[in-house]
Amino acid sequence: MSAAARVAAALPAGAVTISTDPSTEPFWQAARERRLVAPRCADCGTFRLPPTPFCWRCQSAAVDWTELSGRATVYTYTVVNGYPGLPDITLVPVVVDLADAPGVRLVSNVVGVDPAEVAIGTDLIVDFHPIADGWLLPVFRVADPNAKERPA
Repeated sequence: MSAAARVAAALPAGAVTISTDPSTEPFWQAARERRLVAPRCADCGTFRLPPTPFCWRCQSAAVDWTELSGRATVYTYTVVNGYPGLPDITLVPVVVDLADAPGVRLVSNVVGVDPAEVAIGTDLIVDFHPIADGWLLPVFRVADPNAKERPA
């Protein structure tokens, strides 16, 4: 398959595992429900991703889990052709700016698109990809400019 014909994919379900702790469990439980959330300090309002036990700004342990729209833009990305044991896969790892969580970025993947269509500033929408043990991984797709909602 030529590079031009490749479509960005996610790793197969069994290739990705996660572990949770009290600081990350709400993020992963929400993802399992196909919702994207981010922890926000209940005292000063600062978002913090990755989830941490204490706010980096005020050191408060109080947290509110805020549901996000799933809209994001590409901050940076790369294209990876091949992965150990999967020589024909094309991955597009991405760092995204989350529209509803100012100052917060999330590391993920863009899927379902020709990698040539991804650029810094591309509008994205969250989707969820199955991984090990019944968990879902937040991934992103290029947003349809006419769509108002995230994919079902």
